[in-house]
Amino acid sequence: MSGILNLVAMDSFWAYALTGVGIALALTASVHAVLFKRDPRSALLWTGLVWMLPLLGPLLYFVLGINRIRRRAVRLRGEDLPVPRAAASTVCLAAELTAHLPADARHLASLAALLDKVVPAPLLAGNRIQPLVNGDEAFPAMLEAIADARHSIALSTYIFDRDEVGLAFARALGAAVRRGVEVRVLVDATGLRYSWPSILGDLRREGVRHARFLPAFPFAHLPAINLRNHRKLLVVDGRRGFTGGLNLRVGHWLGKHPRHPVQDLHFRLDGPVVGQLQQAFVEDWQFTTGETLAGGAWFPSLPPNGAVFARGIADGPDEDFEALRWTLLGALAAARSSVRIMTPYFLPDAALISALNLAALRGVSVDIVLPSQNNLPFVHWASQAHWWQVLERGCRLWLTPPPFDHSKLLLVDDCWALVGSTNWDPRSLRLNFEFNVECYDPDFAGRLATWFEARRLGARAVTLAEVDARSFPVRLRDGLARLLTPYL
Repeated sequence: MSGILNLVAMDSFWAYALTGVGIALALTASVHAVLFKRDPRSALLWTGLVWMLPLLGPLLYFVLGINRIRRRAVRLRGEDLPVPRAAASTVCLAAELTAHLPADARHLASLAALLDKVVPAPLLAGNRIQPLVNGDEAFPAMLEAIADARHSIALSTYIFDRDEVGLAFARALGAAVRRGVEVRVLVDATGLRYSWPSILGDLRREGVRHARFLPAFPFAHLPAINLRNHRKLLVVDGRRGFTGGLNLRVGHWLGKHPRHPVQDLHFRLDGPVVGQLQQAFVEDWQFTTGETLAGGAWFPSLPPNGAVFARGIADGPDEDFEALRWTLLGALAAARSSVRIMTPYFLPDAALISALNLAALRGVSVDIVLPSQNNLPFVHWASQAHWWQVLERGCRLWLTPPPFDHSKLLLVDDCWALVGSTNWDPRSLRLNFEFNVECYDPDFAGRLATWFEARRLGARAVTLAEVDARSFPVRLRDGLARLLTPYL
């Protein structure tokens, strides 16, 4: 009898102890959410979750909800490690930019002044930037640059599939290593899981030095488990750069008739701004491996090579937190005649929706081009739940036909362009490490506007009446998906 009583007492002790731990964790998470969450709705949602899901709720908050991991990311990147800075010999002065812009676009100089305060990198003159449509144009140009490399190659990508394209890049990188070129390859750990087996074995056999950005399920870095390096960077000999939205996978090469074709935009860059692409890679590589890349092989002198004024904008949940979000808000506020947006994932927050609507109400023509068929159905449903908020104030929304369009582009007044890896969703703007380039030049932006208009003319307009006519089950589905917006 006494043994049974002892067992009951022990069970009661552990039950009380577990309850006490659960209450303590829920109380700690609730206090943190109340004190540090910027959005009161988010604070309320997390507070309710941690109390409704004992133990699991606080765990989810500590992993996913603590201020987008900003302080942890700063420590992870090792701010105390010195990183060589690319020379900015062609830093643009305000008067130079104003003189470069057409008379009807000189108001955009105020946007450059804003970004001088938001982005650490300076605006640089003398760049040449060439659009590359799909992998059909981009991959041959990138492989040719790798084949011509003599000193260094820096490659960073989110997805590096082990398919026809991935293997071609692995072989080209291996050939560069055998020529004596210093090669470094950085692949996001989550992106590696898109193909199996991964490309790492092939890189290893080719003798290519490589690293994974934040290995999946890093126990020591548990608060950083939701971070992704979404940047797409290739810099050859420190002089020629490539960036945009293309991952390394055969799906982007439409001429090869892949099973899942994906359209996209990439860009080739020459000139001083390439040093800023290299700077972003060097910091990520140093954070991941501890190795500092410096010297002329990585950072050569970069003379002017074109007419575009450009600036690299690194964005992430660390010291560059919300740089891209401020850039988008500033660009929308500066627009006077037109805003052209192309993005695969359109999940804007309240501030961006207001900025889009204010631009439309001011008489600015706002066109938003999205894919009609998304590769992520949940994201498409959540996006549909936002559409009425921009359509009712005069923004125009268009859906492009298949194949899925992964292109990312923002044009303002046909004189300013933002190109790179960022989507219009919370993951890109608050969680991912991204890289974009802002460009001031009427010729370059005009070429992109012509390309954009061709895509828009082939797209289908979405009306507010059509959105409002969705059936109740569809609207409910879309609304529920929208609740998951911060994690999509």
